[in-house]
Amino acid sequence: MTTLLELKGLACGYGGRTVLSDIDLSISPGEILCLLGPNGVGKTTLFKTILRLLPPQAGSIHLHGESVAAWPIASFAAKVGYVPQAHTPPFPFSVLDVVSMGRAAHLGAFATPSVKDMKIARQSLEVLDIGHLAHRPYTEISGGERQLALIARALTQQPEILVMDEPTSNLDFGNQVTVLNHIRALTRDSNIAVIMTSHDPNQALSYATRVAAIDRKGSLAIGTPPTVISEAYLFATYGVRTQMLRLPQPDGSVRLLCLPLGGMEGHGLCAAS
Repeated sequence: MTTLLELKGLACGYGGRTVLSDIDLSISPGEILCLLGPNGVGKTTLFKTILRLLPPQAGSIHLHGESVAAWPIASFAAKVGYVPQAHTPPFPFSVLDVVSMGRAAHLGAFATPSVKDMKIARQSLEVLDIGHLAHRPYTEISGGERQLALIARALTQQPEILVMDEPTSNLDFGNQVTVLNHIRALTRDSNIAVIMTSHDPNQALSYATRVAAIDRKGSLAIGTPPTVISEAYLFATYGVRTQMLRLPQPDGSVRLLCLPLGGMEGHGLCAAS
């Protein structure tokens, strides 16, 4: 499988403080890599370093085998799209206006989106089945619709990688499933690679092709969801005692469930297919 993004011996942190070190990680087209771990262990710091908002303290970041250290920001942005947590801007831009802002990486200074750029923006909306929202004020649509609009904005960059910061944060269950199903469809149909953070082992087990799990000591374990998200990891990281159950499905697949046990220090429930 072709490697798209690779981190080699990466160390990241702020100033003289190192948060994570010796990170070796790669992702290929069509993969969903879920970064899992509790608050305060460095997920956001690693994201900021991958996005070049923080300089690496050691090691390097490569795209298609080439170090990005000397890449112009616009060239990097044309390859790597960022999807923040859904927010409401102070001005009532239309959804199409918000999505068309994704073309900024392809425009010169002071340039405005062309007819071609607007066509790409509309196509991104259609891919996510929200074309009907194009002329609605972004401030008046639901949280799930705003999150899909932000994903459409990132798609309008035409990137090869999407970096997503808790894409289902503050969404209800239905909108979480809708957003995650669209993310999985994008990787399947467009061969885009996705790196996303989550606090929910359920999401990692259900949607990720691989998991990069950080424990409370800052150690990183990388592998398939069933091999990384274990009873031992969940207890050591979250204080939750669980039992893993394997449930056969009608299509022949096996659904993995981790159920909380009584008398535990924490609580939680996760599931996967």
